[in-house]
Amino acid sequence: MRFKADEIASVIRSEIEQYRAQIDVRETGRVLEVGDGIARVYGLSGVMAGEMVEFPSGVRGLAFNLEENSVGVIILGDYLKIEEGDEVRSTGQLLSVPVGEAVLGRVIDPLGNPLDGQGPIITTERRPVESPAPGVAHRQPVNEPLQTGIKAIDSMTPIGRGQRELIIGDRKTGKTAICIDTILNQKETGVKCFYVAVGQKDSTVAQIVDTLRRHGAMEYTTVIVAGASSPAPLQYIAPYAGCAMAEYFMYNGKHALAVYDDLTRQAQAYRQLSLLMRRPPGREAYPGDIFYCHSRLLERAAKLSNELGGGSLTALPIVETLEGEVSAYIPTNVISITDGQIYLQPDLFFAGQRPAMNVGISVSRVGGKAQVPAMKKVAGGLRLDLAAFRELEAFAQLGTELDPATQARLDRGYRMTELLKQGQYQPMHVTDQIVVIYAGTKGFLDAVPATEVRRWETEFLAYFHEKYQVVWQAITDSKQLSADDESRLIEALKEFTRTFLQKPEPAVARA
Repeated sequence: MRFKADEIASVIRSEIEQYRAQIDVRETGRVLEVGDGIARVYGLSGVMAGEMVEFPSGVRGLAFNLEENSVGVIILGDYLKIEEGDEVRSTGQLLSVPVGEAVLGRVIDPLGNPLDGQGPIITTERRPVESPAPGVAHRQPVNEPLQTGIKAIDSMTPIGRGQRELIIGDRKTGKTAICIDTILNQKETGVKCFYVAVGQKDSTVAQIVDTLRRHGAMEYTTVIVAGASSPAPLQYIAPYAGCAMAEYFMYNGKHALAVYDDLTRQAQAYRQLSLLMRRPPGREAYPGDIFYCHSRLLERAAKLSNELGGGSLTALPIVETLEGEVSAYIPTNVISITDGQIYLQPDLFFAGQRPAMNVGISVSRVGGKAQVPAMKKVAGGLRLDLAAFRELEAFAQLGTELDPATQARLDRGYRMTELLKQGQYQPMHVTDQIVVIYAGTKGFLDAVPATEVRRWETEFLAYFHEKYQVVWQAITDSKQLSADDESRLIEALKEFTRTFLQKPEPAVARA
């Protein structure tokens, strides 16, 4: 075997020409003290705010406080593995999470690690957890409806794609139920959903995942979990991580929905970190920048301009109140950032009104622009009518004699209240909502006993789909209620109600 000297020489020469000395230069520091999810580090003089740092155990941290002689680091993982004197290395990278189609259908932690035992998330793209919100010039007005499938919301406080609608109320009043129903209703609409659970019990999150799976919603949903047992730093960054994953779809011309459940617990985690870092406390011991903490998250929800693809990110933040105290610090902050709120009242919830939405306080600042034209036409005066009914009801409790007109308004109010009740995990198609609300507002239910309204609704919709499917399809396709369709709908309502009132009530099975 002969060696060709000139060939070997040419290979060596090309290798020498292409040689680039690569020295991995990183700053290192030492842990001065560690505990409660934070570490104080000495020596990282050139570290950036929000930069990732690495500990020997493989646990990562985030540079949170840049002080004169030390750096305050929040630890994103098990801080019990870190000891005083450990070496800390800067990475030169900002915190980022995996994004793309690969995260859909998965249950993950805020760092993008899988929690569902279905193997690693394989994706080539990542997005920084913190990124600036789109500017005013890059947005367009919110005018495309995002149907929740809940009659009371779609008719009175409609939500548009790109809107931020706060869901607020005491604990156990059905806040999460509204968001889960909204996610279920996005089936076959192309909207990608992201549910961020902050400080929730693991058993509660497992139930939610099971519900989404049973209803076939996990195909287009990602669940990001920073449970009650997770360290405060993970609870703090979870909403930003969920937002970054949802933003990927928005910037690719698609539509996404992010549910933050809930921002009260995230604020508490941030307060814990800030107090441990010796940041000065403000009102209710929250740090001074708690408003910025929420505003920079919620401002990232937008409807992008057509030049940027026209994608949207809709945010449904949840805030828990104590004893209905809407004027507390965190609720007032988030109310002022969002484009409206749905206020759930315990009294209504326990009285059987579900969803327990208080019509007087609940509002959508986008209004009818985010409504299907047919719904806008049918439910235009519904909010005011129900608010007036609540006042009349309070007046009628005094036991005074009521004139026939007032009594008739009261009776219609009771029937509309019954009509707006809806079971959990039963989102309703917008056309079905339009026809039943039309029946209620136009007085077709006045002769139906209030206790029979729910049965009337179920049976009428079945009848309407069977006999008048053409009308249903026409309303669905045009999103308008034309004069011809309206006359056919009136005809169907009259026919059905006549036969319904003649039918005997179903016998109740006795034990």
